[in-house]
Amino acid sequence: MPKKESRWFRLLGCLALVSLLSGCFAPDVDTMSERVSAATSLFSAPSHGPALPVSIFVASTRHDGGKKRPRGTAHFSLDMVSVPPDHVAGRIERPLFGGADPAKDFDLTLSRPLGKDTFYNQIATYLSGRVGSNRDVLVYVHGYNTSESEALFRLAQIVADARFGGVAVLFTWPAGGGPFSYVSDKDRATASRDALTKLLAGLSHVPGLGRIHVLAHSMGSWLAMEALRENAIAGHPNLNGRLGQVMLAAPDIDLSVFRQQLARIGDPGRVSIFVSSNDRALSLSTQIHGDRPRLGSLNPNDPRSRAVLRRLGVHVYDLSGFSDGFFDHGAFADTPEVIRSIGAHLAAPRKTDADKTDVIDLGVDHSPAPPASPSTSSAPAAGPSPSTSAAAGPSPPPSMTAPAPTSPPNAASSPSPAPAQ
Repeated sequence: MPKKESRWFRLLGCLALVSLLSGCFAPDVDTMSERVSAATSLFSAPSHGPALPVSIFVASTRHDGGKKRPRGTAHFSLDMVSVPPDHVAGRIERPLFGGADPAKDFDLTLSRPLGKDTFYNQIATYLSGRVGSNRDVLVYVHGYNTSESEALFRLAQIVADARFGGVAVLFTWPAGGGPFSYVSDKDRATASRDALTKLLAGLSHVPGLGRIHVLAHSMGSWLAMEALRENAIAGHPNLNGRLGQVMLAAPDIDLSVFRQQLARIGDPGRVSIFVSSNDRALSLSTQIHGDRPRLGSLNPNDPRSRAVLRRLGVHVYDLSGFSDGFFDHGAFADTPEVIRSIGAHLAAPRKTDADKTDVIDLGVDHSPAPPASPSTSSAPAAGPSPSTSAAAGPSPPPSMTAPAPTSPPNAASSPSPAPAQ
């Protein structure tokens, strides 16, 4: 066998092993220790208190129950996920076997199909009467080899752990084809690009909406940046003044591609990337792409990578000190300190929504984040009550930012990370 083909087959074998052990680029919602914990909980006392309902608006380009739609066309629904009362931050509790028990497990309790116009009208209804950051929308875009239920439970966990008081929106695309589906998943992501572009544009016209924050993971980061790039080309780089934070967790994006995307979008100060030099999944992706490094695997402690990150002008947070297991690909959501700090920042009160760039503060201050101003809402909650939306845990250890952000008056009071040298 030629040397080049032999190398390719070795990479495919490694990728298959990673997929079988960890769900590849989107690790299984249960680690082995969590499975043991779930088995132990079968013999524990029943939980007390009600489950937390999390409403999630879903835009999906996946197969729609036999209905024939053009590839990449979105359909919509409103789903309800119950989060168990004894939920542990950073985990997605699921049954070891059998059906879900709402007292112990994440569970899908409702899925109601919506027409396109009803989808946006319902979001407007949920936002009606809200104030401050509770008028914001958080759009989550999942990564490679992720089922719709995994993405749905992940977003519910993020909403619960971050105590996000706005409206949650999931964009789910037909990933999850199997251990050898990396290339085909990239094709499916490309086919879903226009649908995400239209979703973001549609949200920007929803009455009463504050800001549209985008949180994307792995290959979903490429998809999200492409959709923002398309909106920018169409003349809406900031989504009609509604674009808030763009947070890319373990972004599986080629550096040169990211530069082009960022140049179109402009305003790199609103973009944050969460990187980890320990991310083994992105290391495999680097090999698959001919040893071209992925954005999320750049090492901020390496002088050359640090200089590259500084020139990008985005906010960079190093999660190399955190771990979600062997692959370290989902630390942004599995680490309570990180997700709570993100939530506290998004919930921070602001004087106005116009022309303000928020700064995620993951500084060195280990004191709790200041609480957000209490607010009320006459609409059904899409997440935890606004009164608890800023009760964050301690901030993570020092992180690197390139360049160092200047905190606006409404930012958390802990010191900003040290600038890159």
